[in-house]
Order: sequence, then C-alpha cells, then structure tokens
Amino acid sequence: MSALLLRELERVETRVLGAVRCVDAVTRTQIDTPLQVQVAGATVRRNRGGLYVLVRADALAAHETAFALPPAAPALGSVALPLTVHDPLGRYLPRRATLALPRDPLAGQPDSLFTPVELALYPAAAAPTSANWSLLRASVRAEASGDALGGALLLVRADGRVLARGLTDWRGEALVPVPGVPVTTWSDDPDAVVVSELAATLQWVFDPAAGLRTPLVAVQAGRAPAAPPLVDPDGLESRAATLPNATQAVALAAGRSLTLSLVLAVP
Repeated sequence: MSALLLRELERVETRVLGAVRCVDAVTRTQIDTPLQVQVAGATVRRNRGGLYVLVRADALAAHETAFALPPAAPALGSVALPLTVHDPLGRYLPRRATLALPRDPLAGQPDSLFTPVELALYPAAAAPTSANWSLLRASVRAEASGDALGGALLLVRADGRVLARGLTDWRGEALVPVPGVPVTTWSDDPDAVVVSELAATLQWVFDPAAGLRTPLVAVQAGRAPAAPPLVDPDGLESRAATLPNATQAVALAAGRSLTLSLVLAVP
C-alpha cells in the first residue's frame, strides 16, 4: 500500500474572542442594520447573523497560537477594552462601553465565550415611535449657563424598577419611550376603581468629565460640535448617586407625549 503524501500550502485559522449583539434599548430586539463598532486594539468583524465578532486583540496575543485550550493568563475578565458604537443612519445615539476579556471558554456560564455581550443603543430624538407608547421628550440644560448637556442619562422609575432609559444628544435633547404602559389599570385610590395614568419618577444624570456642554447660542444656530457626546450609559447609571442628578415626578399614559424642560446644577 502506497502512502499518500500531502504538502501544506496554506493554513487559515480563525479565533473568536467574543461577540457583541447590539439591541434597541426600547424593544430589546437586535439591530440588523450595519453599525460602526470599534474596539481599541482589536479587530471586529460583522457576521451574517448581525453579531460583531472580536477576532483579534493585542492584549490577547497569546490566544492566537493556542487552539485546543486558552492560555491561563490573563485571567478571565481581567482585560477591559474600550468599545464605541455609531449608527451611520442616525437612528440611534453613539455610545461607549467596556468589553471584559477573556470570556469564559465554558458554555452555559454567564460570561461564556459562546454568549454575545448585549449592548443597548438609545433612540435619537427624531427616531420613530409606536402609537401606544408613553413618550417623554426632554431638553436638559445647565442651571446657571443654560448650556445644553449632551450625554446626560435619563431614567424612568416606578414601583422600584427602571421602566425606560434615554440619552441626550449634543443639543441636550432626548427621546425616552416607555412601552408597556397599560391603557387602564387598577387604582390604589379607594375613590377610583381604575386609572389611566401611571405615577413614575424621572431622574437625569450628567457626568461633567464625560458629557458635552454646548452653549445655547451654538444650539440655536445649529452649530454642531466636531464630535457628538460619547458616554457609557451603564457607567452613568451605576454612579448616578455620586454625579450631578435631579428628579421629577411624571404621570405616564399610553399614547401620551410629555415635553419637559429640565435643568441641572453642574460645576
């Protein structure tokens, strides 16, 4: 029996270090239109399923030569890579995030390599809405100067949970849709059986070090800054108690749109 001799002409190997799934912050559905996802010191490719796959990272160079088992170092989740997302169509506001690597190579774990990181994108002020949503259209200004505060986070809370979130653009304008507000619901008032409004609290948070302040005259003239505000809304929410913030009671109703002018004392 003669032996078959094979000569390797080319080798193509691909590594997957993680993936990001961008979703609509209101509907939680995946955004299928192409986005610009960039990770510092890494290469990202969009696959056919609409996921943004990390195929190379400078900080994980040792993973490129390891195939059967991942290297022991660095430790899982010990490398934090800055990530930015932009929507070329302008329907969603840009945002920052941090991607923790390496991911867990075992399937079924919360931070598994086989589970994409879900990243919520917030609608621009002119984004389309649904007829039955409760809408908050807000403008956020600095109390003393009147500057527009771009990159401010807005949170709508009721019954101890967050119902909706939104971000302001460079003009300080934000759209915060609140889906799922019932047309009528049972009332706690002994004089009313049902009510058509839901009592909630609106909080707005701004980080002077990360957000963008635009003078009112520039906003009125339509002079946009060289770059839009780019913040990490998850980081803002986790640090809300230590950042400049304010609250206001709001009454939500299905199909109702509220226009709010909000001010914030900022240093």
